[in-house]
This record gives sequence, structure tokens and C-alpha cells, in this order.
Amino acid sequence: MTKKLAAEFIGTFTLVLFGCGAAVLAGFGVIGQLGIAFAFGLAIVAMAYGIGPVSGCHVNPAVSFGVWVAGRMPTSEMLGYWAAQCLGAIVGAGVLLMIAFGSPDYTIADGLGQNGYGLRDPISNQGSPGDYSLLSGGIFEVVATFIFLVTILGVTQKGAPSQFAGLAIGLTLVVIHIVGIQITGVSVNPARSLGPAVWVLGDALMQLWLFIVAPLAGAGLAGWAFRVRLLSSDDAS
Repeated sequence: MTKKLAAEFIGTFTLVLFGCGAAVLAGFGVIGQLGIAFAFGLAIVAMAYGIGPVSGCHVNPAVSFGVWVAGRMPTSEMLGYWAAQCLGAIVGAGVLLMIAFGSPDYTIADGLGQNGYGLRDPISNQGSPGDYSLLSGGIFEVVATFIFLVTILGVTQKGAPSQFAGLAIGLTLVVIHIVGIQITGVSVNPARSLGPAVWVLGDALMQLWLFIVAPLAGAGLAGWAFRVRLLSSDDAS
């Protein structure tokens, strides 16, 4: 279990550092939305092959919840994963903040790639990047997380070509970011949202509830669909 928790910590740390780091250190003016989307997706691909054999590379409380709902992991293990993932995200965002402060042009108002909804504050840069409403953000996060978990649970079920699982999962996250960055900045991962919010505070922390509730709801629906074998292959365990 110690190895699994260490792997989840490192994996979530990496996702936040490089995914959010792409937005903070390179940003829309350098690599654009497409570059940020690939940073998140490729970080998942790397960790899927790097720590996947140890912990399954959840690096996301919503993923662990969906796996738990599907009946593929015990409650105690899920709670341990949650703790490791949240801690990894907070530390990853903290390291990113220290790096960003090395630039004379950076201030905390520039953010850490935090998620948000509603009109974007021109001073704090918090809120939806595209000024999308709470309803729009909630719908997107539930649906996107559901699709993400369908992919994860599908490619990791018995009989699936597991050697391509990491690539399929990472590319799915890329597509989700391409579509959703302007809506909420894309969470589909409560830990990824928690990490930056803890350091940025303000609306990022006040709006964090949505990026916990919505991803867990979407993941729970996907887990249920596999638990009742609605989306499971005939030979899936």
C-alpha cells in the first residue's frame, strides 16, 4: 500500500506541475490552448506507463471513486488514494508557484491554472476563462468526467488491449481539455482543482465545491454503468 500511495502522490504531483505549469509558465500566448491540452494529456500518458503497474495511475479522486463504485477497489484503499492525490496536487501547485515567482513579471493574481465558473475577474483572473456560467460549468464537468471514466474503466477491463490503455486515457484527456478549457479551465479531477485553489485562494477556493461534486457525480455514473455491466464486455470481471 505504501508503494501505491507514493505512486499516486508522484503521479498527481506531476500532472499538476506540468499540466497547470503549461498554462502558467508558457500560457496561451506561447503554446496556446492546444499546447496546454496536450500537456495535461501527455502527463497522464507518461504517468500511466511510469506508475500504472504500481497503483493503476488514478492520480484523480474521481477516478478512484469511479473504480470504487464499479466494485474494483476497497473503500480503505480509495480513501488512501484520495489523501495521496490531494497532497500530491497541493505540493505540485506549491512547487509551480515557487518556480513562477522566479519571474519578475509574475504575481499570484496571474493564477496557477485554477478552475472557475462565471464572469472572469479582470483583476484576480479568477472565474471561467470564457465567462461561462455555473450551469454550463457543472454540465460540462459531469459529462466530461463521465466520458473520461467510461474510457478508463473500459480500457482497463478484462479483455481490453491494456498496452494501449495509457495512450487512450491520455488522448481522451487532451480532447476534454481542447473542448473545455474555455468553460472551466477543465477539472474532471478534484485534486487538480484543489492544488491551485489552496495557494490562490479567493474565488478559486470558494468555487472549489463544483469541481469536487461534479467530477464525483460523473465518475459515479460511469462506475455504476460498469458495476451493473451496462458497459462491460461479456468477459469482463
